[in-house]
Amino acid sequence: MKLVTWNVNSLTARWDRVAAWIEANAPDVLCMQETKQDDERFPFKELEALGYESAHHGEGRWNGVAIASRVGLEGVRRGFGTPEDEHGARMIAATCRGVDVMSCYVPNGRALDDPFFEKKLAWLDRLALDIGEIPATRALVVAGDFNVAPADVDVWDPAAFVGATHVTPEERDRVAAICALGLDDVIRARYGDEQLFTWWDYRNGAFHRGWGLRIDLVLCSKSVSAALTDARVDRDARKGVKPSDHAPVVIEFDWPAAT
Repeated sequence: MKLVTWNVNSLTARWDRVAAWIEANAPDVLCMQETKQDDERFPFKELEALGYESAHHGEGRWNGVAIASRVGLEGVRRGFGTPEDEHGARMIAATCRGVDVMSCYVPNGRALDDPFFEKKLAWLDRLALDIGEIPATRALVVAGDFNVAPADVDVWDPAAFVGATHVTPEERDRVAAICALGLDDVIRARYGDEQLFTWWDYRNGAFHRGWGLRIDLVLCSKSVSAALTDARVDRDARKGVKPSDHAPVVIEFDWPAAT
């Protein structure tokens, strides 16, 4: 199974690029964030023409998450059903060929002295509560834009982010707590201390200078990570005309897993 997470930064602006990427790469499951559409504008029919069922949780100009699958889409769930959902359309879950998949868009947090920073921490706590302890047999992938760089190796220059969000101990501790439930950060596990990024600012030539962050994560339960055959960041998708500022993160694993 090939599963991808990608903050597309507006399907309205970038559908043609996303559609071309889907046709060229044929993911089995695609998790999207920042669709920036409501359900009326979401390209259900266009995805169906490409061979995908899809589910969307959107609100219009902001946020929005989706899952598109060509291997089944069952038990769709939109949001937590709690006050944390007041922070926007940020989580959607479904089961795809026996794998529970969550597409998440964690709040940015804005600044350390902004009320939204505390809301970001609360949202991550709610995500951990939603996941709960993971049985060894459960196949689960939690993927998306976490707006947290888990470690200094995930930041082009840690000194440039002192006093900023995305790198604080509070945020990193929340991501670590989520992983401690029984999830592996499969990109970091595969690449060790190698530096690679998933997001680059549009400003100041950041992409070409290598000024990036790894904030888009794919966290896999043990049964999935044990079946992993590949994990990579498609940096090329960040190139060209009007790209998203994020690159897709791609994992592949043998599924159903060998017994």
